[in-house]
Amino acid sequence: MLNPNAQPDGYYSSELCDLEDFAEMVRREVTRADVPNASTIEKNIPVYDMPALADALTRRQTRRVLMSEWAKVLHSGAGVFVLKQAQPNHGAIDAATAAYGRIIAQEKAAGDNAADHFATAGSNDRIWNSLQKLCLAAPEVFIEYFACPAIDAAAEAWLGPNYQMTAQINLVRPGGTAQQPHRDYHLGFQTAEVSGAYPAHVHDLSPLMTLQGGLAHCDMPVESGPTTLLPFSQLYRPGYAAWRRSDFRDLFESHHVQLPLEKGDAIFFNPALFHAAGENRSADVHRMVNLFQVSSAFGRAMESVDREKMCQALYEPLRGAWARQDLSEVDLAAVIGCCAEGYSFPTNLDLDPPVDGLAPETQAALLMRAVKTQMTDNHFRDHLEKQAARKRA
Repeated sequence: MLNPNAQPDGYYSSELCDLEDFAEMVRREVTRADVPNASTIEKNIPVYDMPALADALTRRQTRRVLMSEWAKVLHSGAGVFVLKQAQPNHGAIDAATAAYGRIIAQEKAAGDNAADHFATAGSNDRIWNSLQKLCLAAPEVFIEYFACPAIDAAAEAWLGPNYQMTAQINLVRPGGTAQQPHRDYHLGFQTAEVSGAYPAHVHDLSPLMTLQGGLAHCDMPVESGPTTLLPFSQLYRPGYAAWRRSDFRDLFESHHVQLPLEKGDAIFFNPALFHAAGENRSADVHRMVNLFQVSSAFGRAMESVDREKMCQALYEPLRGAWARQDLSEVDLAAVIGCCAEGYSFPTNLDLDPPVDGLAPETQAALLMRAVKTQMTDNHFRDHLEKQAARKRA
């Protein structure tokens, strides 16, 4: 007979989470041997000097060595790393900041009230789907901004190629309140009851499907409230059940760390890491970060993005930038990776069968081919629309 009161081994519940086990995990220390390519380790967080490592990202072998190190940090190490000057083009950041400012003003004038995750609505300004909105409003700025091999490599390190980029602007003004500590998408965005309905092995899978990141749009001293983080907390397997418990949150509040960021710095962390946006205690820092929610090609992204419309808006300026040799190969790949759909499926295989391979041509591959062969805009749009039509059921 099955015992109706038995606790199933394959499921997690908050009642069975052990605070001391969790505390033991987060007492670990990062060593230089763990992160040989980091320039420094600050508060258990590896920090990488990206201008010094820029050439490494242009060569396949050294790029993979670096990405392998980042993946180990995210999986079994601290769970978080910082890329100093991931985007050294501050002019592109400033142009994007101005474009986002106009979008915020337009959305406020339209009466939109963008609620926030894990924080009080109205305590900051949020632009959902900032990726598509920037692309359509200022495609030339989008190209310069996302021509960023460091961001591309960080996403690929954790998720592999053909990842799905989404992004959201978060602008926290002086006095903006802190978030509650939490884990993120997928299971972090479910209620405790729904999260507990998924078996333990799905809890292990969830953080492998997404990557959290952010690019600083301004200098962010600690008093401005950069993200609070608890290194190694992603290692606690029942953490999606535990983070809602007050004793786990209390431990987070007493042990978390923060690092100041400069304009152009990027931070990436495992979505299972316990974290929270901090309180902006500064007098005059309007803390703006573009938050990256990057999803595996094999998963479901958090936001709906019209990538066909983005490709149409981006094509002519991207084709021109390539013709003028304004972009390197790695720059072009980074821009296309953030814009176009890089995976062939799902599709309608009756209309879109594999040709000369195992899968149909992807939207990203079409965009790359069009740019490099300098297709006319009309020719590209025709190919793009026919490709989209073939994929429809």
